[in-house]
Amino acid sequence: MRKISLISIFCTCIFLMSCSAGKEKIVCLGNSQSDLAQLLEGEGYRLQYCTSVQEALEEAPEQSGVLLLNTTYPEQGTVLSTDDLVKMKAKSLRVLVEFPQQLGENVCVKTDTMELERIVACDSLTPQLPKMALMAFHRCVVKEMKETPDSTYLVAAKVAGFDMAVYGLTNTPTLPLLYQENENLMVAATSISNFAVCRYMAEHRVQSMFEYILSWLLQKDSVKISSWISYVKPAYSEDAKLSSDAGKQSIAKGIEWYYNGHFLVHPSWKKEWADKYMGDGLKPVGPELPADLPDGDGSLGVLEGHMSGIYHDGKQQYRYWMRDDVQGESSYAFAAAGDLLAKDDYLKVSSNLLDYSFREYRDSVRNNPKSPSYGLLGWAYTHKGTYYGDDNARSILGSLAASAIMNNTSWDKQIVECIVGNFRTTGKNGFRGGNLLDTDLQKKGWREYFDSDLVNLHPHFESWNWACYLWLYTQTKYQPLLDRVKKGVTLMMKGYPNDWNWTNGIQQERARMILPLAWLYRVEPTEQHKQWLEFMTEELLKNQVACGGIREELGNEAKSMFGCTPSNDAYGRTEASLIFKNGDPVADMLYTTNFAFVGLYEVAMATQNPVYLKAVNRMRDFLVRIQVRSDKFKNVDGAWFRAFNYQDWNYWASNADAGWGVWSTLTGWIQSWIIGTQYLMEKNTSLWDLAAKKDVSAIAGSVIEEMITNNKY
Repeated sequence: MRKISLISIFCTCIFLMSCSAGKEKIVCLGNSQSDLAQLLEGEGYRLQYCTSVQEALEEAPEQSGVLLLNTTYPEQGTVLSTDDLVKMKAKSLRVLVEFPQQLGENVCVKTDTMELERIVACDSLTPQLPKMALMAFHRCVVKEMKETPDSTYLVAAKVAGFDMAVYGLTNTPTLPLLYQENENLMVAATSISNFAVCRYMAEHRVQSMFEYILSWLLQKDSVKISSWISYVKPAYSEDAKLSSDAGKQSIAKGIEWYYNGHFLVHPSWKKEWADKYMGDGLKPVGPELPADLPDGDGSLGVLEGHMSGIYHDGKQQYRYWMRDDVQGESSYAFAAAGDLLAKDDYLKVSSNLLDYSFREYRDSVRNNPKSPSYGLLGWAYTHKGTYYGDDNARSILGSLAASAIMNNTSWDKQIVECIVGNFRTTGKNGFRGGNLLDTDLQKKGWREYFDSDLVNLHPHFESWNWACYLWLYTQTKYQPLLDRVKKGVTLMMKGYPNDWNWTNGIQQERARMILPLAWLYRVEPTEQHKQWLEFMTEELLKNQVACGGIREELGNEAKSMFGCTPSNDAYGRTEASLIFKNGDPVADMLYTTNFAFVGLYEVAMATQNPVYLKAVNRMRDFLVRIQVRSDKFKNVDGAWFRAFNYQDWNYWASNADAGWGVWSTLTGWIQSWIIGTQYLMEKNTSLWDLAAKKDVSAIAGSVIEEMITNNKY
């Protein structure tokens, strides 16, 4: 038996060695550390490195494959002389050249870095790359030929669609990206050898592209790549077993992300970075912060996060706007992590963020008791005179949770004043509308809004303010708070679904709606309220997929603010959904799954329904699994991107949203509520129970009397 085993082992080793030896040798000009070189060597190919084009062509055996990879991208392209082209033909070589400067007599022109363009397959290259399939080579720099090649495989174009160019390329400007110059030469007009550094997506299609290239290069019917290189990926695979402390680890990674990205503003760089790139707030976008900058402590606030725009080197744009909602929401994340992980520094940041929020965004007329905008929180540093009710609500709910965790009453009066400030600009039917402008409010006074008959069937803007009113009602028993919520909820439920307005999808409206329904059931556990709660929760859960995420869905187009992108030209001009049509396999962590996580957990805790408890646990596991991991791009490590394609298990969707596309992050809306709800689950409590710890009854009564009952302004 021993001899047989040794013989078997020996034969196996010989077989493996022969397989390895059987892989082709490829002559290569380029860096041995490039992603493509590392990938090919890992696959068993033998790369012979040369230092010049001429050496590579001289060393290559006849009818062999040659890689001419560029090492000076994006500054300088690769030059192929007429003699080089003649030698390729004479030796019947198959050559791939990337980022060419010159091809014989033809000089290539460097184009501007791409913005919205995506990569489109002009023909069916492989089963994974069918005709009109989409990829993203983020803001890559391209060398353009003066004449359009006859045989083009991939082009860059601004096109609508989720993973296919649904309107085709007719009447749409295109730029060749991968084409065949002649029978001996294939050209990549940009860098493809550093696909992982450049974060090219979708990864399975980029892999398929290389399989197609290698098949041509090596003159084989089909080449398969068994491994892959990725520097930004989900924390876990879909079926990986999670440890018992995976949720706690996710919270720790999630809060550390604020420091990985240096999002807490520090006085040493505030002027040169935050103030500079925030500008007037119209386009508060800039490059990522240097990795060696110090972190603030919350006293100067927290930045928004990343834009979806990724540069040609894989670095990602930052969004430098200072908004109040993310201050209150982030304070919740820091308080939750500080309490769970016993980190006093996090608690101090939470406290400082609340001080900053109520100091900076309650200034001027917002802090004048005679002003109709008294108590309201300005939307953003550059737009303090704009008041979005949903932003105020999220800031306040975050502030409520944070102050309750810290058992700190310092901000109680300001929290109550903000809720009352929003309530007294809410009409008789319980609706406040999308946003109010201070100029209008000062002119009309708050009573015109309070006495209005407005109806706005749009949960995105209305529903979380109702949650605030319900909490304040439990503290005060001030009946108008409950009455207006019930009237608004009644009209909202009666109008579902055909009369509902929606922003980027109908699913996000359902996700926003279940929180106030859960809290209304807490306040008045009637059969009607229970039916509403169960109905809307089940409507949401119809689109919960097996992995736990919520599939996006478009509603009645006539009721949409930003519906299906109607043309290639319209792509990227407005806010937009991550999907093109219903059924596209995407979960949205900015507008839907994040808020569904909050609401569904409140439903589960209010009802103790085992179906809802199971659903929210699946959702928690999904969010733990898809959290970003990256050692190379540290400022996204621990984040949640807006989009996740649960079918391909990667970060991919339509990037049509102007600013808030697939790869955007947000310290408030996304990060804070995912961390905060995970904390509640770890503590086996609810946001309702956490908020109920606060007792503001003495303060609230006098605030309501001063701001509503006796206010003459």
